[in-house]
Amino acid sequence: MLKDTVLFIDGEALVIDKPNGLPVDRPRDGSRSVEDLLDELRFGFQRRPLPVHRLDRDTSGCLLLARNPKAHKRFGQAFEAGAVTKRYIAVLEGNPKDDSGAIDLPLVKISSAEEGWRMTGAANGKPALTRWKVLERKGARTLVAFYPETGRTHQLRVHAAEGLGMPIVGDPVYGGGGPAVMLHAAGLTMPRPGKAEVSAEAPLPVRFHNIGFGRG
Repeated sequence: MLKDTVLFIDGEALVIDKPNGLPVDRPRDGSRSVEDLLDELRFGFQRRPLPVHRLDRDTSGCLLLARNPKAHKRFGQAFEAGAVTKRYIAVLEGNPKDDSGAIDLPLVKISSAEEGWRMTGAANGKPALTRWKVLERKGARTLVAFYPETGRTHQLRVHAAEGLGMPIVGDPVYGGGGPAVMLHAAGLTMPRPGKAEVSAEAPLPVRFHNIGFGRG
């Protein structure tokens, strides 16, 4: 299943195009996850590769894995240092009045017995910054590129819903829900001192084309 999704591979790094609906870690409901499929991605190595970061279950696209423990540590440090460039594509419910901008909205985790946990903007939250740019406008919806400069949980989903006031189409927590969450990790670039950078691009999934975006 995942062998066919490889976008980049060398001796220490692997990037796959994670399908939407597939969680990275094994969920409580026991459904299949990337973790269950890592043996497919050994490609002759004894060790299974390990995910360096996480994507939400319903977010598709570029997921970086390390092929040995030393690489996993270095790659994790690159993420923590903000050295990894990430580009996401999303469809918003609405039309921003500007064509580009930045959302500087700190995030905090909240929870309740009725609704469970979620993230929200709060002055006392952890710093979170996202740059964005409009790619295409169609009716009441907009295709945008997000460039997160921090990596908070649900950052783009909350920044869309609360920062722009326009949730991502299909988001069941911060928007109105729907058949699919229209958020895709389209690009990832990580510098490596003394080596060629890790760079991958994940093509726009068919679910975007099905609602009229990204057809060229």
